[in-house]
Amino acid sequence: MHLNYHFLKYLCPELEKAFSGKKISACFSQNKDELIIETEDENESRYIRAHFLPPQIYLSFPENFQRAKRNSIDLFKELVGETIVGCQVLNFERAFYLKLSSGKILLFKLHANRSNVLLYEEGGTAPVKMFRNGIAEDRDLDWNSLNKSYDLSYESFESQEGNASKFLPTLGAIPRNWLKERGYPDAEISAKWELMQELLDMLDTPLFSLVEKNGEIHLSLLPEENPVKRFSNPIQAINELFYLALVRGNFEKDKNTLLKKYQEQLKRTNSYILKSTQKLEELRNSPSPSQLADVIMANLHEFQGGKLEAELMDFYTGEPVSVKLKPNQKPQDHAASLYRKSKNRKLEWEQLEKTIEAKIKQAAELESNLEELNVLDDFRALKNYKKSHGEDKVLQKDAVVLPFKTFEFEGFPIWVGKSAQANDDMLRGYTKKDDIWLHARMVPGSHVLIKTSGLKSIPMTVLETAASLAAFYSKNKNESLAPVIHTEAKYVRKVKGSPAGSVMVEKEKVMMVTPKGPEEIFGKGD
Repeated sequence: MHLNYHFLKYLCPELEKAFSGKKISACFSQNKDELIIETEDENESRYIRAHFLPPQIYLSFPENFQRAKRNSIDLFKELVGETIVGCQVLNFERAFYLKLSSGKILLFKLHANRSNVLLYEEGGTAPVKMFRNGIAEDRDLDWNSLNKSYDLSYESFESQEGNASKFLPTLGAIPRNWLKERGYPDAEISAKWELMQELLDMLDTPLFSLVEKNGEIHLSLLPEENPVKRFSNPIQAINELFYLALVRGNFEKDKNTLLKKYQEQLKRTNSYILKSTQKLEELRNSPSPSQLADVIMANLHEFQGGKLEAELMDFYTGEPVSVKLKPNQKPQDHAASLYRKSKNRKLEWEQLEKTIEAKIKQAAELESNLEELNVLDDFRALKNYKKSHGEDKVLQKDAVVLPFKTFEFEGFPIWVGKSAQANDDMLRGYTKKDDIWLHARMVPGSHVLIKTSGLKSIPMTVLETAASLAAFYSKNKNESLAPVIHTEAKYVRKVKGSPAGSVMVEKEKVMMVTPKGPEEIFGKGD
């Protein structure tokens, strides 16, 4: 109700007391949706702060405000030197104005997402200056036309069949909900009238409560159970609302967003550690493929005459083992394949150990971040934290549509560019030098990134999966095998003036993979 006529009619007389006789010494903005007006007299300074970033439309009137040394621009220069001589609410309207010593009018129109501040010359019917120039309908707005009058008699109420929104459109959501909770929509006309009179009596009582509804702080003129705070002074009420709803509310929102991000990362990291540890135990406890290769090499005679299948005695376990060869495959070639597999498994084993160790370290860092973040209690501390942890840009990017598809495999995020321009955006704005960059070789396709989180090595299975995606999102999508290049992102650079998606690559390696899409790899569509 802080933008409501029923609140403004109490606020404006108090503003007149606080600001009458004060001279405007500065008018400026530090972001495009907030206007600050500084006023002063021989005793004190006082500020008017209008925050108009939809849907957060708030006013406050602080006694102190620290203007930034940078990113601050002077506005409404015509106001500087003017003295405020009065403050008046417009009748039954979400607007009020400051009357200045020159006769000029500074109108505050509080129409939710269409809120604005407009300056009128004495006697003028159209604004000479606007704060939000993008609101086209305000360019010809006659501020006098905003004044309204309503017939609040029983006859008028009865003729409108007790329709509260028609009878008094200025009520707002909280009063209308109060009526609804008391059965207003289905009540007889006489009962409706009694409820309406009771409501108007409460709105005529200057008591202001801050209440929490659906996780947000609101100002109410109605008696509220368990209010967050209660005030008899409307300036104090709206100042505290500004702090709790905007300043404190945005702090909690930013902090919780970052907490959730860390918690999700920690959950994924711990899941990867668990699964990889289980996989490592399986590798350690299962027999090496080289053992079967040894058995085959010791029994080559069993495959004479082109035999493709033989029952052999495994001298490692003392148990019989069945060996089947592919058509035209020699037993020596099968054994060689098993020796390579054994060697690769050893490499996978070693790499898995290193990755698990790095992920354990990463989990400890995330837990430390969560502990550090949990104790932060104000915006300045959070801002310093985000800056020192490189989180400012990440949070800003989370608020816009990302230029890439996101997947995850074995705890590693894999990103795939959505278009040529998106490939450039991903490379310029979202890539760290240690990330692994992949692309189908010699054909058009999406850029693919493996986010390594600073790890020195990644599992071969992750690299192969990302390469399969790079092949799938390229002109080689329908090939049975396709070449894919990969390198660290620090060796990929954009050449000035080159077409979108075009890059220079150094120190790349090539691997052959089968193109696979998200549905085949992850069991979901792309």
